[in-house]
Amino acid sequence: MVSPVTVVKSEGPKLVPFFKATCVYFVLWLPSSSPSWVSALVKCLPIFCLWLFLLAHGLGFLLARPSATRIFVGLVFSAIGDAFLIWQDQGYFVHGLLMFAVTHMFYASAFGMRPLALRTGLVMAILSGLCYALLYPSLSGAFTYLVGIYMAIISFMGWRAMAGLQLVGATWRWTELAAGSGALLFIVSDLTIAIHKFCFPVPYSRALIMSTYYAAQMLIALSAVESREPVKDFRLSKAK
Repeated sequence: MVSPVTVVKSEGPKLVPFFKATCVYFVLWLPSSSPSWVSALVKCLPIFCLWLFLLAHGLGFLLARPSATRIFVGLVFSAIGDAFLIWQDQGYFVHGLLMFAVTHMFYASAFGMRPLALRTGLVMAILSGLCYALLYPSLSGAFTYLVGIYMAIISFMGWRAMAGLQLVGATWRWTELAAGSGALLFIVSDLTIAIHKFCFPVPYSRALIMSTYYAAQMLIALSAVESREPVKDFRLSKAK
């Protein structure tokens, strides 16, 4: 088991650009009422830095670890979704929703189906149903089923992320805790978006949404450092 202190020492410096980019976003706090390519760039910059965080481990790292590659691809779709949501009031909210749905499918695939953890899946299904029941009276038109489908996808991702959590025992790994925590924060962020957009105004919604979102993405990216599948020697596979 790798010590969290060791993780901070080894991975922390690679995350410095991400923390700086996140600070830039919150310091500039560009008004959401005036969407522009500059505001899109500032919003996406922390996600770009997470791309660099994974690439800093080397291309061979991604090629040898399929789950890390899937998380990287998920981050790419996340950045596209972020850009669409800058213009959500101009009709691009659904586009952003679809991009993040794809993101969660890649994340779920990265987390894998072992262990199955049916109890965790049942709890996630119940919570997802309760959240949808809260939102349903405020939904109309296509959002009635689009939001339902999206909630099912993100709940599935959350289930797979938290299925590997085992806080005691020899099989515990800090990356599984990062994945589970990241998925939970992602759900909190997206649920806040849904409540604020469809139900009622949430105080300080943007600060809550973006802080939990960036933390979630960082933790999920960090979970890729120690993947769940055995590492393959990419050079040997090429030689064969």
